[in-house]
Amino acid sequence: MRMARSTRIALVAVVLGIATGLIVFVGMAYVRTSPPTVDFATGHRAGQAVNVHMQTVGTYGKGTHPTWVSYLIQDPKTGRWVHTTLLDVPADTRVNFTIYQFDSGSPLRNQQVGLVQGTIGGKMSVNGKSLRLLNSYSNAGVAHTFSIPTLGVNVPLLGVSSPNLCGVAPCSTARWPHNVVRFSFVTPKAVGQYAWQCFVPCGAGWLYGNGGPMQTIGYMDGLLKVVQA
Repeated sequence: MRMARSTRIALVAVVLGIATGLIVFVGMAYVRTSPPTVDFATGHRAGQAVNVHMQTVGTYGKGTHPTWVSYLIQDPKTGRWVHTTLLDVPADTRVNFTIYQFDSGSPLRNQQVGLVQGTIGGKMSVNGKSLRLLNSYSNAGVAHTFSIPTLGVNVPLLGVSSPNLCGVAPCSTARWPHNVVRFSFVTPKAVGQYAWQCFVPCGAGWLYGNGGPMQTIGYMDGLLKVVQA
């Protein structure tokens, strides 16, 4: 028995409606699970530096992946620590980074990663001491890096030597041992998204430590989004 034309049209409309609904549902689910972006660009005045505060932790301690290492970014407006690695910064602007590093370290597989590159003066400060190179075979090694390959930026983060490490983020600088790493660079004039990540394999349980958090935005992988203020 042939289906009437009006019935076929109605059936197709129903199928398309369901398909559209599924697409919208998946899209909204992605939006809900995608990390937020911390805004450092809105209201920025030309010629004024931007100050970004971040922290690295050995275990995030909550959520879907509580055992994963992670970065967090402090919201400049609320002071709240946000579990994300996405940030908006104005173009052609000096950005001053302060990273509170709460994780342990180890010797590097590639000692080149211990060289500070792409920062103003080619240096960083660690607990107030100016350095151009971090020897990963001394002290507590290197825990993580903040690296933007397309901008030539690489900053190694000194590991914490104490066995008493923070296990649930955000970590308090008043309570837990940490190292304070500071550096600056000028953002490019060209707007766009510049990928950044950690180059110290720290994905426990993954091949060569390069999976899991190392490849996930919100943990050890992120985007520096350069915008016009």
